[in-house]
Amino acid sequence: MTKGHFTNDGLSLAFLDEGDSQAPVVLLVHGFASSMRVNWIEPGWVKTLTEAGFRVAALDHRGHGGSDKPHDPSLYTPQKMASDCFALLDHLDVALATFFGYSMGARVSAFAALAEPARVERVILGGLGIALVEGTGDWDPIAAALRAPSLDDVSDPKGRMFRAFADKTKSDRLALAACIETSRDELSEADVGRIVQKVLIGVGTEDEIAGAPEPLAALMPDAEVLAIEGRDHMLSVGDRRFKQRVAEFLRQ
Repeated sequence: MTKGHFTNDGLSLAFLDEGDSQAPVVLLVHGFASSMRVNWIEPGWVKTLTEAGFRVAALDHRGHGGSDKPHDPSLYTPQKMASDCFALLDHLDVALATFFGYSMGARVSAFAALAEPARVERVILGGLGIALVEGTGDWDPIAAALRAPSLDDVSDPKGRMFRAFADKTKSDRLALAACIETSRDELSEADVGRIVQKVLIGVGTEDEIAGAPEPLAALMPDAEVLAIEGRDHMLSVGDRRFKQRVAEFLRQ
C-alpha cells in the first residue's frame, strides 16, 4: 500500500493507493467525522476491492484524518471537496475512476459526477438516499456540540453522539464544525437527473439519516438500489452483502 500526501487548494491531504496499477480504479470518499482508515480500511473495503481485481485510491477529506484541518467554513463546500478528489486522481495520473462515497462522501461524489462527468466512470452512493435532494434535517446542533467546551455542555442527542465520537477519535472539533456548516449543499431534482453514469445506491433499512433510496434512484437515468437489511447508518458501512453487491456492480 502506498500512503502519502498531495496538495490541492493550498492544503496537504493524505491518501492511499493500493492494487494493480493497470486495474480499473475505485476512489473511496469517506463520510463526515470519519477517515479513510475508519470508513474503508478497518471495515475491509480496501482488501475486498483489491482482491476483486481493482486498484483502490482513497483520501482523508480536508478537516479529517491525516489531512490539513482549516477552521474556515467556506473551505468545506462539496465542490471544493470534489476538487480534492480530482486532484488526487491527477496526482496518481488516473484519468477515469468509479467514485464510491459514503454519507457526506456520497454527496461529494454526486457533485463530482456532475462537475467532471468524463472522469467519473460509475458512482456508488452509500448511506445517502433522497436526502441528497431534500436535506438531512437540522445539523446546527451538531456544529454547536462540536464547539461546546465539553460533552457535559451538550444536551442535544445527535449533538452528543457526534461530539462523543469526535472526542474518541481525537478529531479537530473546530474543523469538523466548520465542515458541517457548508458541506450539506443539496442538489436539485434536475441536477440529479443529469447524473448519467451507472449508479448503485446502498442504504440500510434502519438508516434514519440517508433518506429513502428509491426516490433518488427514480430521478436518475441509470440507477439501482440495494436495501441493506437491518442496518442503520453506522452499521451499513461494513455489511458483507453491501460488499458483495458493490463487487458485482463494478464488474457489470
